Amino acid sequence: MECKKTHDTRLAAHPARYKRVRAAHQTELAEDYVKLIAELIAEKGEARLVDLAERLGVTKATVNNTILRLKRDGFVTSERYRAIFLTDKGRKVAAASRARHTIVHDLLISLGVDAETAAADAEGIEHHVSKTTLKAFCAHLVKYARK
Repeated sequence: MECKKTHDTRLAAHPARYKRVRAAHQTELAEDYVKLIAELIAEKGEARLVDLAERLGVTKATVNNTILRLKRDGFVTSERYRAIFLTDKGRKVAAASRARHTIVHDLLISLGVDAETAAADAEGIEHHVSKTTLKAFCAHLVKYARK
């Protein structure tokens, strides 16, 4: 698919842009996990390792290793064979991630993307969008809602 070129792609090689993308990649997993933990707590009253593994399509061992890192980094608390809970830090990250996801999802819908594709694409885009771009997305959505 060809689109009209709107900028000089050579400018995209700026090191600060790559640094921001690398930083986003480092936080993606934590954001996805705490967002899902928050969703499970809202739905079921608790988040269990087995539920996370099922929703993410990974093994319980993979989830366990990630939960250990999230505990180490102060995002969650849990006891062996018990539910997983978010700390204040984890709740803040989950809320911010959910808000970014919703904005990106709604923008994609406003552009005519079907709901399933918008949901899937928003899962990746939400981690890489800047505050400046989010503000622009919100401004577009406000204009779109008026139509």
